Amino acid sequence: MAAFDTVIRNGTVATASDTFKADVAIRQGRIAAIGEAITDADEIVDASGLLVLPGGIDSHVHISQPSGPGIVMADDFESATRAAAFGGNTFVMPYCLQEKGQPLRAALKDYHALAEQACYVDHSFHLIIADPSDSVLGQELPALVADGYSSLKIFMTYQDLALSDYEILGVLQVARETGALVQIHAENYDAIRFLTDRLERAGKIAPYYHGKSRPIAVEREATHRAISLAELIDVPIVIVHVSNREAMEEIRRAQTRGLKIHGETCPQYLVLTEEDMQGLNMEGAKYVCSPPPRDKASQGACWEGLEQGVFSLFSSDHCPFRYDDEAGKLTPKGRTSFRWVPNGIPGVETRLPILFSEGV
Repeated sequence: MAAFDTVIRNGTVATASDTFKADVAIRQGRIAAIGEAITDADEIVDASGLLVLPGGIDSHVHISQPSGPGIVMADDFESATRAAAFGGNTFVMPYCLQEKGQPLRAALKDYHALAEQACYVDHSFHLIIADPSDSVLGQELPALVADGYSSLKIFMTYQDLALSDYEILGVLQVARETGALVQIHAENYDAIRFLTDRLERAGKIAPYYHGKSRPIAVEREATHRAISLAELIDVPIVIVHVSNREAMEEIRRAQTRGLKIHGETCPQYLVLTEEDMQGLNMEGAKYVCSPPPRDKASQGACWEGLEQGVFSLFSSDHCPFRYDDEAGKLTPKGRTSFRWVPNGIPGVETRLPILFSEGV
């Protein structure tokens, strides 16, 4: 009987602290040894020229999520989790989105049905609270947290998703009472609407102006407000997909004051800039996401946030739409403004490679 079930040989092993040539031996699904010339195994996998990494956890992905009338995501669970596996991820956490008027239990049942069709990696769900009614906050949400759905997401922007400060405080109060962790998409919805209307009236409708409709101040203000609301309730929160220094500094200041504020950034803010949204016709739509990519200085700030621990999460915010499809980035005739371009880009397959190639 062989000593190990599987040995991965001749690869370059990357751990939390070092990168080195080694063999990795596996027994009963667990790493049992790391060393040289390990050959006593039932199965030998040759990893020559390849990196051998721990399985990644991408805690922020959007899969088969409702995205508005006529808009369809490019990934279902089969294709998204296959991409995740190719990108070195063994666990993903997509979002179960509650639509207005929809019971949370019903949304969760429907979403589980989608995931059960085909998945190549392990998964769990966050809950998106879009309709924090009395019954949701008083009954459904506490029951679901007790069942193990202990992470929530709320939005400060997007039509049909943005919550008022009063509604946010209600969700945060339930999180405090139940021990749930709330993630917040921090952008000021009214400011974005105001700027978008002005840009369109001036004829500035190309994808590039998506970034101009969501300047840093819009994200910084919402980040500060989200932190202040969490402070009122005394509850931990995560500010997701931070794109710039000013928002990062709001998080850093809160952490310095002892508040339980966590931050997350994403690959697009490390390697893309607003210039990527330039291009002929709607080419720049490929890079439209929210918050948008910023400038080189903002890239440096996001790297700094990772290096210094201001950001404790590095997730992809995987949210793909087909570029050449009217159900995706190719907006229908008569809808040529950036306003109608779905916000989101893929990333679950490239998250770990980008972090390694650009950061290590």
